[in-house]
Formats: sequence, structure tokens, C-alpha cells
Amino acid sequence: MIVTTAPILQGYELSYIGYVSVRNVRAINIFRDFFTSFRDVIGGRSLSYETLMKNMEKEVLLELQEKAKEMHANGVIAVDVDFDNISSKGKSLIMCYAHGTAVYIKSQVAEKYK
Repeated sequence: MIVTTAPILQGYELSYIGYVSVRNVRAINIFRDFFTSFRDVIGGRSLSYETLMKNMEKEVLLELQEKAKEMHANGVIAVDVDFDNISSKGKSLIMCYAHGTAVYIKSQVAEKYK
């Protein structure tokens, strides 16, 4: 399946199926928060958060493809992935959100000038 941030696929004939989106929300654990706070004081990257975010991004992109397949699509264009922090009542969550346009790629358009 073709998944791209581009809003069009140059050279392909497309049928637009519809909007597709997925969300993945995770609780932030107390140990990760503690070590991140410590890193904030001394400086440096938070590898635990980077790994968490990388895994969440992979998961939402796979889920996006699955949802698109359920819509009988074989591609998703104009894909955007965002992260957000959600805090409420002393609890902290991180959300990864992906969306795009599910398309059916009919064929590659023949070049006019060969």
C-alpha cells in the first residue's frame, strides 16, 4: 500500500474513497516521568519518550493502512501524524493521531511524450 504525505500521486489515476483517521493514546508511566524530569535538569534527550513516540507512530500508520483496506483502498495520501499531551486530574497521557485520504490507485497514467 502506498502511504504518502503528498496530496497527489503524480502519474497515477486515483479514485478518492474518503477520510481515514486513527488515534493511539498511552498513559505516561511514573518512572519515565521521573527520569525525564531528571534529564530536564541536566539536559539531554529523553530516549524513552523518543522510543515510545516512534513505536506509536509505527502503530498508527499500520492501523491507518488497515482502516484504508477496510474501505477497499490501496493507498492513503495527504497523511499527517501528530502528537499531543493530554493531562487531567494529575494523570498524563500522550496521544498519536494520524489521518489522510484513502484512495484506490487504478493505474499508472501512460506518459504522453516518450
